[in-house]
Amino acid sequence: MKQTTYTITETTPLAPSVYRTVLRGDTSAITAPGQFVNLALEGHYLRRPISVCDWGEGTLTLIYKVVGNGTEQLSKMAPGDTLDCLTGLGNGYDVAACPAAPVLVGGGVGVPPLYGLAKRLLAAGKKPSVILGFNTASEIFYDMQFAALGLPVTVTTADGTAGTKGFVTAALKSGSYVCACGPEPMLRAVHAACAGGQFSFEARMACGFGACMGCTRETANGYKRICRDGPILNYDEILWKDGKK
Repeated sequence: MKQTTYTITETTPLAPSVYRTVLRGDTSAITAPGQFVNLALEGHYLRRPISVCDWGEGTLTLIYKVVGNGTEQLSKMAPGDTLDCLTGLGNGYDVAACPAAPVLVGGGVGVPPLYGLAKRLLAAGKKPSVILGFNTASEIFYDMQFAALGLPVTVTTADGTAGTKGFVTAALKSGSYVCACGPEPMLRAVHAACAGGQFSFEARMACGFGACMGCTRETANGYKRICRDGPILNYDEILWKDGKK
């Protein structure tokens, strides 16, 4: 973990209530796709955790949905504004543990961290495919960016207005190894349909680095803190809220 000051270079709307903000600053603490940052916003006591979409030398890209006052405030900040940020949080996806052709499955604002993962998988000589799920056509974003990496991309919409009608599981072959990120009902359905993989979980956080224990989740290997021991959990250790695997 590292505390860093970032400068906003651009903020772009991608879909209704979904924004991409690009920041300039020290990214040396980010070591794996799927990690997150914790942003301090003026007037808000608790920081806002946001997953990392992509990063490079001195550049950090975040994609988020406006769901409250904090993210609305972030979406309205201008180029040149600065943010105090805790960076390099969480464990991230293990690229080395992925097979040669994993399936990346993202739902809604669970899509962004899979983009950074896709780039690192390609750099490691692996060839992922991508399934992106949305409620309706107007909510689709980043499908073209994945395709520009040369990856096969399948889009699903719950209402059938674009791509395959249905949920992401409608496009997922049984027996797949997946790297997934999205709402918990989607993660549970994907978990039941696949043979293995890595799953990114969300939880309400206070500190974001494991001190307050507020985001603790029961797993097959005991209780884990989503902010520090996660957000990525392996297929075999996941228990659902009813205690079932």
